[in-house]
Amino acid sequence: MWYAALVRFIRRRLVLGIIFASSLTYCIVSFLREGSNKNMVYQDVSIEQKPFIWRTLQEHNDTNDTKICRNSVQGKSVVVDDRGYVCQRSDILKNGCCNPEVETTTRYSCKSCKDNNCCVIYEYCVSCCLDPSKRDMLELVLSKLSAEENVLFRSLTDDYELCLTKCRTSSHSVLHENSYKDPAHKHCFGDEPPGTRTPD
Repeated sequence: MWYAALVRFIRRRLVLGIIFASSLTYCIVSFLREGSNKNMVYQDVSIEQKPFIWRTLQEHNDTNDTKICRNSVQGKSVVVDDRGYVCQRSDILKNGCCNPEVETTTRYSCKSCKDNNCCVIYEYCVSCCLDPSKRDMLELVLSKLSAEENVLFRSLTDDYELCLTKCRTSSHSVLHENSYKDPAHKHCFGDEPPGTRTPD
């Protein structure tokens, strides 16, 4: 009995009108409050930068039996290791390193790259980037990073991680956010964006 009386009371227009008016008022107040917070200044979040290590050619040449290499993993047919070697996936040793004794394995190869340091194949971009002679250019690139990019690059610890990250396609390699500036040479590690120079 009391249930039926409660339902009749709720159905009354006055109660429904009050519920509608209070909901509308809540939405308007929330909207106005959100609009007034648009001018709020957000605090800069600083991320502790890890010490960055530029490995030397001697460290790249370290070939003792206990050496475990990081490699790019995702390459369908070729892989690049952290010593700058590019090899066929089948030529990776148990420790993750490319086998340098195989004829097809190359080091610091810029095989698919143009003179603006943009490459067709991701693994060759990383290998070319790891060449110790590219260090000065990479330091210049790091010094020109925007605030947003700086947050990403602060988490990197060495030249291999830097090259893996720089060679990935980014907003610098796209035009109007939906097509590549240079569809072939889209993996870049240099200071110049893709499509700025003619091929070699």
